[in-house]
Amino acid sequence: MERDSTGLELTRRHLLRLVGGLAVLVGYPPALAQQPMQQSMEGKTAMRIERNGSRPSTRGAQDYFSGSVRVEPVFQVGDPMRLNAGSVTFEPGARTAWHTHPLGQTLIITAGLGWVQIEGSPIEEVRPGDVVWFPPGEKHWHGATPNTAMTHIAVQEALNGKNVDWMEKVSDAQYGK
Repeated sequence: MERDSTGLELTRRHLLRLVGGLAVLVGYPPALAQQPMQQSMEGKTAMRIERNGSRPSTRGAQDYFSGSVRVEPVFQVGDPMRLNAGSVTFEPGARTAWHTHPLGQTLIITAGLGWVQIEGSPIEEVRPGDVVWFPPGEKHWHGATPNTAMTHIAVQEALNGKNVDWMEKVSDAQYGK
């Protein structure tokens, strides 16, 4: 990995890229992304705390998911940062539609057993502790296996206000391993 003279800056940039843009995938309310950063009395950007329970769960939108999917917002920060994260739980057989991300996407598998696939490549099995990165513009899908639920934290960054391009749903034939 490339580093600057301090050894930190490029690592920080890489983390920001990994953590940004999840709101569209997980269905965050757009208003949350539009919240301005608070200013402290000294004119600096102030810390913001979003309390547990202030971010309600939602069902995954039927246009973008097959099966039963629950989305738990983790965080979404607005201007000037573009970071978003959410915890997504797929019941057995549930999955995303095919999609891409302009700046890539990182998944951190936290529970269960899941499948991930880049178009044209074989389906890969993922387990808790696995971290998956999809490169920018790479058409892919992810979800649970037919018999086991799976939860992941999905992390992305928005580019020009957009963090995902949704496509057609994954067919049952494509989903079968």
